[in-house]
Amino acid sequence: MFFRLIRTVLVFTLLFGLAPLAGAKTFITIGSGSTTGLYYPTAVGIAKIVDESGIPVRANARSTGASVYNCRAIGEGQLQMGISQNNIAYYAYNGKGVKAFEGKPVGKLRGLAVLYPETIQILARKGQGIKSVADLKGKRVYVGDIGSGTEQDVKHLLAAYGLSFDDLKAPVRGSAGNAVGLLRDGRIDAMFYTVGLGASAITEAAQTAPIDLVAIPQDKIDELHNKYSFYTGVTIPAGTYPGIDHDVSAVTLKATLVASADLPDDVVYQFMNTVFNKHLKAFYNDIQNPNLKKFFTVKTALDGMPIPLHPGAVKFFKEQGVTIPGDLMPPAS
Repeated sequence: MFFRLIRTVLVFTLLFGLAPLAGAKTFITIGSGSTTGLYYPTAVGIAKIVDESGIPVRANARSTGASVYNCRAIGEGQLQMGISQNNIAYYAYNGKGVKAFEGKPVGKLRGLAVLYPETIQILARKGQGIKSVADLKGKRVYVGDIGSGTEQDVKHLLAAYGLSFDDLKAPVRGSAGNAVGLLRDGRIDAMFYTVGLGASAITEAAQTAPIDLVAIPQDKIDELHNKYSFYTGVTIPAGTYPGIDHDVSAVTLKATLVASADLPDDVVYQFMNTVFNKHLKAFYNDIQNPNLKKFFTVKTALDGMPIPLHPGAVKFFKEQGVTIPGDLMPPAS
């Protein structure tokens, strides 16, 4: 009799005790980048908006190696969302262009929104004779964290000058924050960083080390754009960083919020509607990234989108009256 009662209780629990899970929260981890860049505060700010909104979604941000890592981790199910350079997202989805994705496309990668332009910025210590990328030959250069979009951008930029990592005295990897310390102490001669304008790491470098920004001439910008359409020209205005009192021509692409196709459509829709509609003011004003308010709008959030959208994002953009190009529609399941 006792065991029959226990069995009845267990069956009742299995049948009815799980009912509350129907309203359980969905947990989302957003991959970002170095804590000294702009991906991290952007992801942290987005997660805070979501968590305080009251929708059945919980989000947290994780500092990672950035673009390449985030796309790969989404494919492996370790992350549900992430921020990536748009070119890296394209390479990941199509399984080409980057060694980590060659023959291994991340088929479940989906687009949510293009957030802001980010620029390939090249810092060089004064007195080292570095006026051009060509002058980096034989120098100690920070080339980005392992698995970052910066690392891939450096390969492309060096190649435009007939150089590779082998031509550097020492290609240095690790976090951009650590690289700033190395640059300040004279242990490296230059560093690359693909990041939005005004990044704290570059501001710190300009405040603590005798540096200048290395310009990319228009002919090299055109060459890069013709080979990799994601790269376009931009001017870093004088005064963007302390002590840099002249305009600098550079190459830019776009930071893009991506997600896993495994996320339910309604979850992604609620996420999009919360961050980019109901709490757009907080998105602009409360996140420590001035590029969001300066560059992001819902109407232009698909400009430069390199991969198909998540169905939940499609629903959101249609409600907002945004025309969705056919090549951005989700693939048939």
